[in-house]
Amino acid sequence: MNILQNIHAVDVHAFSWCMARKHRIALARVSRAISFSADGPFYVLIAIVLWAFGFSALASALALGFLLERSLYLILKRGFKRNRPADALDNFKSFIVPSDQFSFPSGHTSGAFFVAYCLCDAFPDVALYLYVWASQVGLSRIFLGVHFPTDTVMGALLGTGCAALMIGVLV
Repeated sequence: MNILQNIHAVDVHAFSWCMARKHRIALARVSRAISFSADGPFYVLIAIVLWAFGFSALASALALGFLLERSLYLILKRGFKRNRPADALDNFKSFIVPSDQFSFPSGHTSGAFFVAYCLCDAFPDVALYLYVWASQVGLSRIFLGVHFPTDTVMGALLGTGCAALMIGVLV
């Protein structure tokens, strides 16, 4: 258990550093928009557009991959039951109300990296933009105060791993 306590201590320190930024309020405003861009309905729209333009294998990889990613995400979320920063830290209030109780892993980050990986496979010219966006989604969740840094790192790994599996199997 000592290693988990050490990881949590480093995580809290990194989170506190983010929250101590001079322009934290401005970062939170921008973070809301970035975080919103990673909400689930946009991913459904992406899959529909891909399907309509003849990328049926990629659209299938997105659909089936999200079933895998969301299943693993829920298993991890319910298994670890890590409190969100507002519940774990004294005198801290997040900028938004999260959609669920636990923070590990970050679902927004997982979804963003999943989509970025899948789309990069078909459209490598936009890879840099997609990964910058996915990284910004992860950072936005920290700056909104709803995730610790390791929540977003593990979300990125989960999304990337599920995408690699789906692309390898279906595309």
